[in-house]
Order: sequence, then C-alpha cells, then structure tokens
Amino acid sequence: MKRILLFLGTNIAVVLVLSIVTSVLGVNRWFTANGLNYEALLIFCAVFGFGGAFISLAISKPIAKWSTGAKLITQPRNSAEAWLLSTVQRQARQAGIGMPEVAVFDSPVPNAFATGASKNKALVAVSSGLMNSMTQEEVEAVLGHEISHVANGDMVTLTLIQGVVNTFVMFLARVVGYFVDQFVFRRGSDSQGIGMGYYLCVIVLEIVFGILASAIVCWFSRQREFRADAGGAHLAGRRKMVSALQRLQSFHEAPNQLPQQIQAFGIRGGKMAKMFSTHPPLEERIARLNQAAA
Repeated sequence: MKRILLFLGTNIAVVLVLSIVTSVLGVNRWFTANGLNYEALLIFCAVFGFGGAFISLAISKPIAKWSTGAKLITQPRNSAEAWLLSTVQRQARQAGIGMPEVAVFDSPVPNAFATGASKNKALVAVSSGLMNSMTQEEVEAVLGHEISHVANGDMVTLTLIQGVVNTFVMFLARVVGYFVDQFVFRRGSDSQGIGMGYYLCVIVLEIVFGILASAIVCWFSRQREFRADAGGAHLAGRRKMVSALQRLQSFHEAPNQLPQQIQAFGIRGGKMAKMFSTHPPLEERIARLNQAAA
C-alpha cells in the first residue's frame, strides 16, 4: 500500500508541475482551428516526456530509500558494515567517482541497486539477504557491478532514452489519433474540433506505442548490464563476478522485491519475456564474461 500511494502521489505531483510549465510556455494550446500545431505539440510532449523522466531521476534517491526502507551506513555498527563502506570507497576511487551513500535494506532476497542523479551523488544499497547468503568475495563483485553502473552514467543515459521514447509515444499517439478521428469518426461532419474518437485513439495508441517503446528501453538496459558485469569483473576480478552471478542463478526463482521504479537498477533479473526484461538471463551474462576472458 505504501508503494502504491507513493507511486500515485509522485505521478500526480509530476503531472501538476508539468501542466503548469506547459501552460506558462503556451505550448498546451497545440490544437488550432486549422488543425494541429506540430511544433507546439512536439514541445508539449517533450516537456512531459523529458520532464517526467528527469524529475523521477532527481528524486530517485529519496524515493528508493523510502520505498525499500534502506538505512544509510554513516557510522558502521559492526565489521560487516565497516567492510561494506571501505569496499565501496575503494571501488569508487578506482572508478573515478565520488563516494556514494551506502545503505542496507531488509529483504530476504539477494539484491542490490544503485541510483542517483549524478556520478558523484549516488546511492548504492544492498539487501540483508545478499549480505547473509553470499561470500564476501561475491558481495564485492556485486558492489563492483553497481559502482560500474554509476561510473558508466547509466542512470542519466537511461533517463535520456526514456525521455525520447516518452516524447515520441505522446506525439505519435496524438498525431495518429487526430487523423483517425478526422477521417474515420468525423468524416463528413461540418463541425470543427476533435471528438470522442480522438481521445479513445490516443489512449489505445499510447498503450500500444508505449509497449513497443519499452522494448527499446529494455534492450538498452540489457546492454548496460553486460557493461556493468564487465566493470564489476574489472573492479573485483572476473572469477568473483562469475561466482556472484552463479550464486544469483541458484536464487533465480525467488521474486524480485525491489519497487518497480528501481528494478532496472538492481542486479537481479525478472521473469518477464526476454524482449521486455531489463536484465539478460544470468547464463548469458556468465557466458559473456567467460567469453571475454578466453
């Protein structure tokens, strides 16, 4: 329930803010007596497409902390937390980024994620299940994987890609919806404007185009997982990275308990069809690492 309320509240706030922005810019009046103003419509869609994506990125750290209940490690309470901090610090130095915040969240499922708006102000969090079920070497490799996500700028790049696809999904849905409404639903009508057919088409087309566009975003996400695995192998050692992935493979049937908005930044994959999965199959990731070492 907490996650649902957070999701709804965040999205309502984002829509209100962006609605005010488009109104101030005057691009919310893209429908004219002569038809569509394509320039205004494209700017309108870009404001919502990129605005929503970047607002989500900007608030990703507090949202991740709140939704997972992650507790920051400021003063280590035990040797495990001290080791966690020192390992992240060493790997961050190796990767050439600022020291991320380090946190642990309570979950029996072995998982970890990295998020944040910039390379030097990131958050790396691991689950209690990861710390309890993996060896120190395997945890080191997982941390290297997440640090590599941060060093590669994956959060910002994924946000840019999401902004582009959001923009064109909104734009194309409205353009196609307008022409379908005019030439199918309102053919022969003397009245100007748009009818109910337009709104129905836009709703359906945004769903269809959104599904197709998500395949593009998921493809990029899978490629960055391979790069992060390679980065983890560089920071911790290939043997440790392979061992960590093999360990995760043994837990593969366990559900991914990360909130949906940060699942793409976790180390575990989901059970969706490969085309719409943010993570490649673990056997492919292991094979890619072994192939690179050959």
